[in-house]
Amino acid sequence: MVYKITFTPLNYTGWNSLSHLSAEVKRLQAKKILVVTDPTLIKIGLTTQAIQPLLDANYSIELYSEVAAEPSLALAEKLVAYTRQHKFDMIIGIGGGSALDLSKLAGVLAVHEGFVADYLNLTGTKKILHKGIPTILIPTTSGTGSEVTNIAVLTLENTKDVVTHDYLLPDVAIIDPALTVSLPPNITAATGIDALTHAIEAYISRNASPISDALAIQAIRLITQSIRTAVADGSNQEARTNMSYGSYLAGLAFFNAGVAGVHALAYPLGGQFHVPHGESNAVLLPYVMGYIRQSCEKRMKDIYEIMGFHTAYLSQEEASYRCVEELQKIVKDVNIPSTLREFNIPEEALKHLTAAALEQKRILARSPMALLTKDIFAIYQSAFNGIITENK
Repeated sequence: MVYKITFTPLNYTGWNSLSHLSAEVKRLQAKKILVVTDPTLIKIGLTTQAIQPLLDANYSIELYSEVAAEPSLALAEKLVAYTRQHKFDMIIGIGGGSALDLSKLAGVLAVHEGFVADYLNLTGTKKILHKGIPTILIPTTSGTGSEVTNIAVLTLENTKDVVTHDYLLPDVAIIDPALTVSLPPNITAATGIDALTHAIEAYISRNASPISDALAIQAIRLITQSIRTAVADGSNQEARTNMSYGSYLAGLAFFNAGVAGVHALAYPLGGQFHVPHGESNAVLLPYVMGYIRQSCEKRMKDIYEIMGFHTAYLSQEEASYRCVEELQKIVKDVNIPSTLREFNIPEEALKHLTAAALEQKRILARSPMALLTKDIFAIYQSAFNGIITENK
C-alpha cells in the first residue's frame, strides 16, 4: 500500500512561537502586507500585539477585518477582489478558521481570474493553476486546523462548499498557544470539539494510514485530557498548550485522511441555520458515531482506550458503546447543546438537511459505513430527539 502524505512547508509550534514571524516575513521578502483578521481581535488588541514587530520595522501593513463566522461566498468574493486591486505581496491571516480560510483563498486567487464561485468543489468550472502570493497563517483558536490544510470552507444558501488545492497550503504556519488564552469558554469548547472530531473522523476514515493514525491518536489523547480544563480555566498554560498541539495534530491527520459523516451532516446546519461549525460537529458527533458503530468497532475501542479508559476486559462491542457514551459526556461537560431541538431547528427541516448532506459526496465517501438517504435522515432524527440509534 502506498500513501500520499502532505504537510505545510514550514510550521512553528509552541509557546511564544510567534517570535519567528518577523524573520519569516523578511525571508519571504514581503513589502506590502495585508493582514486578514477577526474584528474582535483588533478590538482586544491581539492583532496589534501579534504584528507589533512588523510595525516597528516599518513594513507597509493594512488590516482587513471584514471577516465573519461561517464566512459567506460574498465575503470571499469581496476580499479576493480587494487583494487583486491593491496588489499585496503577502497575506498574514490571524484568527479563527474563518480568517484563515479567507486568507488562503485571497492569497491564491489573487493571481487567478474569475470569481471565487468558479473554483467551488461542487459547482465550479475553473481550476487553480498557479501558486499564490506568500501566506502566513496564525491561528488564535485550537480547533479548525485551517493553518495546515489545503481547504477553504464557505457558506452557501443551503449548505457549505469548499475550494481545495495544495496551493492553498500556507508558506508558514505559526501555532502559538499563548494566543488562545483570551478565547472565551464557549469558543474554546466549540473549536475543541471541532478538533476532536477531525481526529476521530481521520482515525476511522477509509483513507486512514499509519501516519494519519499516529497523528490522530495523539490528538485524541491531548484534546480529551485537556478540553474540560481549558474550558473551565482558560489561563491554564498546560491545557492551552495541549489543546493547541492537539488541534494542530488533528489538522494534519484529517488533511491526510479526510473527515467523513459528521462533517457532511454538519455543513447543512451551518448553511441553513447558521449553527457555528464547531457546535454543528459537536451536536452530531455522538449520533453519527453511534449510528455507524458496527462498521468501526475495533477503531472505536482504540479511541476509548486512547481517551484513558481500560479496555483489556471489554469486547470491541462493549468498548465501542462506551466510547459513544464518553463522547456524549464530553459534549455535555463543555456545555454545548446536545440536540438539534436546542438549536431551534424544526423537525420539518430534517428532510432538507438530508438532501443537502447527500451532496457532500467527497466527504461521505470516506465514511466506514456507506450513508444513504435513509441513514442520514435517521441520524438527523436521532440528533433531533436526543436518542442515539444505530444502523440495523
